[in-house]
Amino acid sequence: MIIFAHLLNDRSGSPRVLKSVIEDLGFDEQKRLYIGSDGDGILAAVEVDTRKFWYRRTPNRLLTMLTFCASQVHLLWSLLCSPGIPRDAVVYVNTLLPFGAGLFGRLTNRPVIYHIHEMSLSPPALQRFLVAIARYTATRLIYVSDAHRTLLPIAPEKAVTVYNSIDVALAEPSRDHVYRHRTGGVFTVLMLSYARSYKGISELLSLARHFSNRKDIRFNLVVSDGGSLEQVEPSNLTLLPPTDNPEHQYAQASLVLNLSRPDLCVETFGLTLLEAMAFGIPVIAPPVGGPAELVTDGKEGLLIDSRNGAALAAAVGQLADDEARCLEMSAAARARAAQFGREDFRRGILSVIEAVRG
Repeated sequence: MIIFAHLLNDRSGSPRVLKSVIEDLGFDEQKRLYIGSDGDGILAAVEVDTRKFWYRRTPNRLLTMLTFCASQVHLLWSLLCSPGIPRDAVVYVNTLLPFGAGLFGRLTNRPVIYHIHEMSLSPPALQRFLVAIARYTATRLIYVSDAHRTLLPIAPEKAVTVYNSIDVALAEPSRDHVYRHRTGGVFTVLMLSYARSYKGISELLSLARHFSNRKDIRFNLVVSDGGSLEQVEPSNLTLLPPTDNPEHQYAQASLVLNLSRPDLCVETFGLTLLEAMAFGIPVIAPPVGGPAELVTDGKEGLLIDSRNGAALAAAVGQLADDEARCLEMSAAARARAAQFGREDFRRGILSVIEAVRG
């Protein structure tokens, strides 16, 4: 049996990767998922025995910290009191946050796998605490890129890199998609992101305003958490609702952006970048962290610090007016994405599970 633990079921990268892990293990492996009660995201569609532990987010950061701590006490207690967990069960902790599951594994002498997706957490004291717990409880630590392993070392002797892969639901549509530089004469720029400042939302709005006089360039923003923007949306930007399957958005896109600010958030991988590249879409990504490992500047796309608004605007304008370059990048992006195959992901996860079982 494998016991999975995840805190927040939303539409971000970490639950999407966990969904892939659970699905790739097949029906022969007995699985159980413990998940926080706050959130209704992509994991709701996974066919797995699911148990919920109490968790609530609030607008108040201090109160949310208290509810988070309470949630981990509840998770630990739920696991300790749960019948039917074999002595040889593997505990699989998705992200650093559900540390109650890590403690359960350590206290009951069961192997613990941490699948880490985050680079930094706020406040810093919380990150130091969670890293210490992971170092104490983990049998193996899975990182999503080599850059991630370097930037967040916890226990190097226990660490392994398993690169993400796209969801099975996107595999066939991405393979069949024919990239178009423009659709109906319009160059469409797409970003999928949280409505958070560190994700480069202000930079995207400024970029859209820069092109307000060009009717042939449009911007689409999929807000993954369903949040609203604090600033007025430019007329050439369309705000789209969260989706569990972004196939339609990718099919309409000419260019995909990840504008996370390197001074506030270093991306560990960049799953939306890989998805876009699988569709053959050129990308613009941060020049640090996982995206810089995924994208070669000038080949599959461009690496640009989103704080450099002039460089960003110049790049978007040039790509909008250069179909030949975009088609060249499209072919390179599709070839690069093929190197992150689902079977490689599956073998990587299985090898870690087999290693902790001895």
